[in-house]
Amino acid sequence: MDRSIGELARFVIIALGCAIFGASTGLWLPGLVLSLAIYLAWVFIQQARFDRWLSLGRRGTPPISFGIWGNISDDFYRMQRRHRREKQKLHALLRRVQDSTGALREGIVALENGDDLSWWNPAAARLLNLQPGDEGQALTNFVREPAFVDYLHGAQRDEPLTMRAPGNEERFLQVEVTRFGNNEALVVVRDTTRLFRLEQMRQDFVANVSHELLTPLTVVSGYLETLEASGQAPEKWARPIEQMQQQAERMAALVQDLLVLSKLETSDQQRGSEEVDVGPLVAAVANETRALSNGRHTVVVECSDECVIAGSSKELHSAFANLASNAVRYSPNGGTITLRWWRDIRGGHFSVRDQGLGIAAVHFPRLTERFYRVDSGRDRATGGTGLGLAIVKHVMVRHGGALDIESAPGRGSNFTLHFPPERLSAASAA
Repeated sequence: MDRSIGELARFVIIALGCAIFGASTGLWLPGLVLSLAIYLAWVFIQQARFDRWLSLGRRGTPPISFGIWGNISDDFYRMQRRHRREKQKLHALLRRVQDSTGALREGIVALENGDDLSWWNPAAARLLNLQPGDEGQALTNFVREPAFVDYLHGAQRDEPLTMRAPGNEERFLQVEVTRFGNNEALVVVRDTTRLFRLEQMRQDFVANVSHELLTPLTVVSGYLETLEASGQAPEKWARPIEQMQQQAERMAALVQDLLVLSKLETSDQQRGSEEVDVGPLVAAVANETRALSNGRHTVVVECSDECVIAGSSKELHSAFANLASNAVRYSPNGGTITLRWWRDIRGGHFSVRDQGLGIAAVHFPRLTERFYRVDSGRDRATGGTGLGLAIVKHVMVRHGGALDIESAPGRGSNFTLHFPPERLSAASAA
C-alpha cells in the first residue's frame, strides 16, 4: 500500500509540473499528454532494463530502478539471495548425506520408475558391480537372479532375500527393498558371506553329529532291550534299565528331528515335485494320532473336500503329524483333538485344535525357535524334543505357506497351516 501511494505521488508531481507548464503557456492538453508520455517512458525504460537482466540469466544484482520497479527489483534480489542460501544449504546437506552413505559398509541403491537406477553408494557399486555409466538402466539388467527379480517386483515383504552376488558365486548378499513415493524404491544390500558360512558350518555340524549319534544310540538301545528281555538282570536294575530305555528313545527322537530339520535347511527349495492328496494324508495322520493317544483322547477329523497340494509328501506329513503329536502331548486325558482341512478363496487350510492348557500370547513369536520351551518341566515330562514347530515352520516356508497360532491359557490351542491357492488343485477321481 505504501509503495502504491509513493508511485502515485511521483505521477502527481510529474502531472503537476506539466500542469504548471500548461498554465504558463496556455497549452493544457499538450501539457497533460506530455506528462503521461514522460511517465510511461520512464516506466518502460525501467521495465526494459529489468527484462534484459532476466533474459541474461539473472547474473549479478538487479538493475537500479526507481518507483514500483525499484521495489520489484529489491524484492527479487532478496528472494534471489534467500534462494541462493537455501540452495547452498541443500547442497551441503546432500554432500553430507553422500559422504555418510559412502562410508557405510551396506550398499544403498535408489530406484525410480520401478527399477531404474537413480543413485548408489560405493559399497553398492562394489557388491553389485555397478559402473558410473549405468544410471537410468534397470537394476535387473545387472542382477539377473530370478529370486531377486521376483522379490523386487513382488509385494512388500518383511523378510530380506539372501542370494549369491552377481559375478561372484562365493559371496552371499542379503537384500531388502523398501517402496516409497511415486513408484520409487530404496534397496539395501549387505554382505553376509561370513554369517552364511558360519550358518553353513553350524548346519553341517548338527547334521554330522546327529548322524554319528545314531549308531551308538542303536547299540545302547539294543543292549538295553536284550537285558530287559533276557530277565537275567538283577531286580534292582529293572527301574534304571526302564529309565535308560526311555531316555534312549527320547534321544533317538531328538536325533531324528535334528536330521529332518537339517535336511529342510540344506536341501533345495521345493518346487512342487509331487501331487499330495490331502484326504489320505489327513486320515493317516489321524490314525497315528489315535495310536499315540492310546485311547486317552477323542480324535475328530473334518475334511471338507478332496484336494491336492503340490509339494513334498514326506515334509507335509511331518508338518501335519508334528502339530497332531503336540496336541496329544499337551492335552489332558479325556480331551478332544480336532484335525480339520478346508478350502476357500484364500487357499487351503489345515488346523489342529486341542483342549490343552493353552499358551500365553507372549510366547508366540518364539514358539518356532529350536528348543524353545514354554514350560521346560512339562516338555520333559511329555517327551517333546522342542523341534516340532521349527520343522513345521521350515516346511511351510518351503511350500509358500504360513503358520498361524491361536491360544490362551486355559482355553486350548489352535495351530493352522495356510497354503496359497496356486499350490492347490482338485483331486482326481479314483
